[in-house]
Amino acid sequence: MRVFAFLMMVSGAQLAAADPSTYMVLGADKGRISLVGNKGQIDWSFPMAAEVHDLSLLPSGNVLLITGRNTVEERTREGKSVWKYTAKNKKGYQGPIEIHATQRLPNGDTMVAESGNRRIVEVRKDGTVAREIPLTIDNPHPHRDTRLVRRTPLGNYLVSHEGDGVVREYDLDGKVVWTHKLDLAGRPRSGGHGPEGHGTEVYGAWRLANGNTVIGAGNGNRVYEVDQQGKITWVVEQKELPGITLAWVTMVEILPNGNIIIGNCHAGETNPQLIEITRDKKVIWTFKDFKSFGNGLAATQVIGVPEGTIR
Repeated sequence: MRVFAFLMMVSGAQLAAADPSTYMVLGADKGRISLVGNKGQIDWSFPMAAEVHDLSLLPSGNVLLITGRNTVEERTREGKSVWKYTAKNKKGYQGPIEIHATQRLPNGDTMVAESGNRRIVEVRKDGTVAREIPLTIDNPHPHRDTRLVRRTPLGNYLVSHEGDGVVREYDLDGKVVWTHKLDLAGRPRSGGHGPEGHGTEVYGAWRLANGNTVIGAGNGNRVYEVDQQGKITWVVEQKELPGITLAWVTMVEILPNGNIIIGNCHAGETNPQLIEITRDKKVIWTFKDFKSFGNGLAATQVIGVPEGTIR
């Protein structure tokens, strides 16, 4: 029951600042979902064969995650399913559907991004669709239409379109109200998932309270922040952190004090899988555990960060 006591502690007002020594990492890799401590101790774990690109630990202690190509579930720490949604083909579309993003909303509904169907749905607890939001996609592909999708403080959605290399903000009617197109940052495109791979296949975007947006650039190998006009206001490049090379940047968490936790997938065993840095790019914490997780650790959540962290 340690995880539940830990969650109560984390949500308390007494945690005004992060203490990396108490961090635990929830992650999906090596065919399992696991909650792992800083020293590699496993709190709990259950099998999961699916490719998981998004997960979150809910206040109940259950996990919301992708459990199949077109399926999202809420599961207990023993792996028991207590809620499930399976995406079906929308009218006029008969191809494959993949899910790469899901988020529990404040009203209890669950956001699911359906690649192939090219839409976001908000799903009620009874499995019915409360809202459908169409997506604008230039290069449709059921594996690449979307990666991470997150709600903004104003209630819109930031959608990372991997295949388009674009982040679009949508209102709840599906109107595009903001767009940011990634570029190659002056480097040539190259293939591969490791540090040698470079492109514009974006993974995630998160809106800050000041209106700026943090971009986890996927195989752009960097994390950066842009203002509403698209101007870069802060960036950490692939080889800017001492002794660390960024590969496929996935999940990003922005702490209330401005620190940023970077998910570093496909970077190889010489590099950490997670890195916390200050705004002046000082590394204050790393996580590298190739026993519990492997080189495909894309979906993570750091447990122990302060309340108010954006992820």
